[in-house]
Amino acid sequence: MEPAAAKLLGAGIAMLGVFGVGIGLGNIFSAYITSTARNPSAEPKFKGMTFVGMAVTEAVALFALLIAIMLITL
Repeated sequence: MEPAAAKLLGAGIAMLGVFGVGIGLGNIFSAYITSTARNPSAEPKFKGMTFVGMAVTEAVALFALLIAIMLITL
């Protein structure tokens, strides 16, 4: 296998983590909408936890993207 092909294959495998991020974000916002619909008065508490969870989950996607870019450029 050529080194250029291995780099691109490795970058593609590194980006597979983004599928998990998409599923995780869907679960986070699904739980947020459900909890807000059941108890609208507690919405500010849920909003804060939702944004923290979203930020941590998005960090995984950014790490996967960073690793893929590093594999392509190095």
